[in-house]
Amino acid sequence: MRLKTLEIKGFKSFANETVIHFNEDVIGIVGPNGSGKSNVVDAIRWVLGEQKSSELRLDKMNSVIFNGTKKRKAGQLAQVTLTFENTKNVLPTEYASVAITRILYASGESEYRLNGVTCRLKDITTLFMDTGIGSNSYAIIALGMVDDILNDKQNSRRAMFEQAAGVSKYKQRKHETMNKLNATEEDLTRVEDLLFEIENNLKSLEKQAKRTQKYFDLKTEYKELAIDLAVMKLSVFKDDYKKTEKEIETQTDTYRQIDVESIQLEATIEKEKKNNIDNEQLLGERQKELNAIVGRIRGMENDKRMAQQRKAFIEQNMQKMQEQLGTSKGRMLQLTEDIDYYRGEINGEKRLENKFEEQLDEAKNKLDSVRQNHGSLKADLDVFLKKQQDVEREIIELEKQKAISQNQIENLQRDIVRMDEDTKGRRDEVEILRGKVNDLNTKENAQLVDIQLVEKEEDTRLGNLEKANLNLDDLTKKLADINRTLDAKKNEFKLTKSMVESLEGFPESIQFLSKDKTWKAPLLSDLIYVQEAYRTAIENYLDPYLNYYVVQNLEEAYSAIRLLSNAQKGKANFFILDAFKDIKHTTDGLINAMPAVDLVQTDAQYQPLFNFLLNNVLIAETENLSDFDINTEGVVILTKSGAMSRRRFSISGGSVGLFEGKKIGRKKNLEILE
Repeated sequence: MRLKTLEIKGFKSFANETVIHFNEDVIGIVGPNGSGKSNVVDAIRWVLGEQKSSELRLDKMNSVIFNGTKKRKAGQLAQVTLTFENTKNVLPTEYASVAITRILYASGESEYRLNGVTCRLKDITTLFMDTGIGSNSYAIIALGMVDDILNDKQNSRRAMFEQAAGVSKYKQRKHETMNKLNATEEDLTRVEDLLFEIENNLKSLEKQAKRTQKYFDLKTEYKELAIDLAVMKLSVFKDDYKKTEKEIETQTDTYRQIDVESIQLEATIEKEKKNNIDNEQLLGERQKELNAIVGRIRGMENDKRMAQQRKAFIEQNMQKMQEQLGTSKGRMLQLTEDIDYYRGEINGEKRLENKFEEQLDEAKNKLDSVRQNHGSLKADLDVFLKKQQDVEREIIELEKQKAISQNQIENLQRDIVRMDEDTKGRRDEVEILRGKVNDLNTKENAQLVDIQLVEKEEDTRLGNLEKANLNLDDLTKKLADINRTLDAKKNEFKLTKSMVESLEGFPESIQFLSKDKTWKAPLLSDLIYVQEAYRTAIENYLDPYLNYYVVQNLEEAYSAIRLLSNAQKGKANFFILDAFKDIKHTTDGLINAMPAVDLVQTDAQYQPLFNFLLNNVLIAETENLSDFDINTEGVVILTKSGAMSRRRFSISGGSVGLFEGKKIGRKKNLEILE
């Protein structure tokens, strides 16, 4: 491994981009004091990951950015790139040239790059772990470090010997492992605390869950019982309503009978008045009784008016019930109260009817007594004739009373007519109330049906919502997996594109010919594409030929060789397609093994070349090659992972590198990734 170049831009005193080449074995940088010689060493230490600003002779890390002068503005970033040659594979990577870059922006953001690809500081320290190169290693000796070594300040000599012996990397790994163990112990302590708190909360949560479940069960039971109760009350209300209708009809019939009887009584009274002119005195006495009866009737009329007012109040309540029908339970309760109130009113009406019947009985009894007394009055007619003179004196007064009684009778008749009209109106109102009750029953039944439909729709909606939530969780997980895969493919695309453009892993001669516009020919690695599962095995086998150019004839190869000779850019190898026209591959069949040529995708004109290169090459599905007995010379068996290969009298294998399988079919893989 050899240091190749150091590129500095915007770091400390290097305002312009400065490139220092290390082409010779010994390179010296000279200059007067204050010219920035020590800044070169600081740049190397900084790009290798130095984190202490005091080691770079600074008060803070942002001071590494060029601060500006009187004639020049301050820089916006500091960037240092260190390039090494890796021709001897000292670094564990397939790249022949390794460039590490560190960038610090004025905003405070920083980033590390490895061959132009963004990476972590840990990736760089891991890459240089076994090489003795690092920000704190003694391969880079800054100002004052010699005195520290001689004085053994902070065991600096011991650290130098450990780095030379390769012990420091193990101490570093031990330190990282101990930090991880300490962090794990702290996490375990926190987990125990969390478990303790969770266990304490579990009991209360279990109680709450049981109470919640009991609440939901009681709520469901209450809902069912409330519906059953409403149905039962509704049926009871219907029965009561039917009974009330029957009672109203019977009371109406009795009222009609009473009305007819009263008319008959009035007719008999008129006859008695015509037939009993002489009995006007007795009639005056009976008139007083009639006046009392009229007073009672008027009291009954007042009661009737009160009943009409109550009836109007009932109608207002019925209207309120219609307005409140939107809420089913509240309206049912209101209807129950109104029906109870109406039942009380009907009981009151019954009591009034009973009073009417009692008074009617009293009137009949009095009428019978009058009829009985009529016979006795005839016998006493002579007595009354004698007293006629006295009666004549009283005639004037009786006539006055008669006129008053006549007026009272007329008023009574008008009141009877008015009562008939009120009775008819009451019948009409009863019919209207009956229609309203029927409408309320119809609306209630319709609303019960609507409630059942809404409940079914709600259950369906909740089921669909649960299914949608489950589908959403599955889709979210799938989307996260797709995003992770997409990020991985994007990173792989960027890395592959960088490798294709810069021809990473190819010698200088290949890079020169690929950039030359006068000569064009494809590389063997760009002509084929292999599935990722078998790519490592076939690449390891074809590794000696991947840098070969494939040309049609010798003239194309000669022209490329002349270009390399004139430019002094090394050597290149070529395959002549004309020499492979008639070659076909032959492979002895083995169980659990596939011909490698069948796994290669290429154009038809290049197929004979790969028939030649992969002739008698098999890829096994198992990693244990001891199961295969090779008796034919020239047959090669490769494992699927590329870790082992076996020939007739030999076997080879080992670990598979991190970057193996990335060289073959780069351009085709780049197209697929894009």
